[in-house]
Amino acid sequence: MTDLIQWFGTAGEDLPWRRTRDRYAVLVAETQLQATPVRRVVPYYVSWMERWPTAAALARASVGDVLAAWHGLGYPLRARRLHEASRVVAERGWPADDRMTDLPGVGAYTAAALRCFADEADVLPVDTNVRRVMARRFPGGWPGTPPGRAWAAGQALMDLGRLWCTNRAPRCDGGCPVRAGCPAADAGNVADVTPPLRRQGRYEGSMRQRRGTLMGALARGERVRLDDDPDASASLVHDGLAARDGRWLVRAGHA
Repeated sequence: MTDLIQWFGTAGEDLPWRRTRDRYAVLVAETQLQATPVRRVVPYYVSWMERWPTAAALARASVGDVLAAWHGLGYPLRARRLHEASRVVAERGWPADDRMTDLPGVGAYTAAALRCFADEADVLPVDTNVRRVMARRFPGGWPGTPPGRAWAAGQALMDLGRLWCTNRAPRCDGGCPVRAGCPAADAGNVADVTPPLRRQGRYEGSMRQRRGTLMGALARGERVRLDDDPDASASLVHDGLAARDGRWLVRAGHA
């Protein structure tokens, strides 16, 4: 593990959320990174933090403005939950360390990420990339993280899994920093060892696309009739992502 941490110290990616230990900033990043590639998230994160630099600032924003700023990242319920979590934090403060999952939208992984990447606690958040690296490099069991180094270890494992130890085409002989002594690479057994994800249905013509089309129109300030797509409109209203105003579909909080 020490060699991986040393590698990260010189070759780790310089990402904007790695320059802070602020819990709110880490929560924003972790929420945006769910199911969205890093490179796509970076400009959204920077813009978001410039506009709403604190939980209190985001809490004061309208849900409509929040959803409009999120448009393009996909899965807008994440934005709604982030907004709700910020309101809780602004009103009551952060929960106790073992109650982070009480916040809207915060599950076990995000709670661990907050403890590790904001508080630098000796807690290692394990996502799909990290789990894959562990299974390939440490099939006999995780050796543990050096005390006080969980932040660096977690970031290093994520970079390694995302950029080198990928699921389908790992770059074992292309400069992988932990290639030496890797049991999976030595055995030529680098097939994807992470649990398969449930495949999403076809996007074209799907409810996801239809909802996204309506959300895009609302984000641009366009008028949208409820009967343009009644089912998609109803689902957005049900999820709190839009509202009804007579025969019109409007941004949430603007009815």
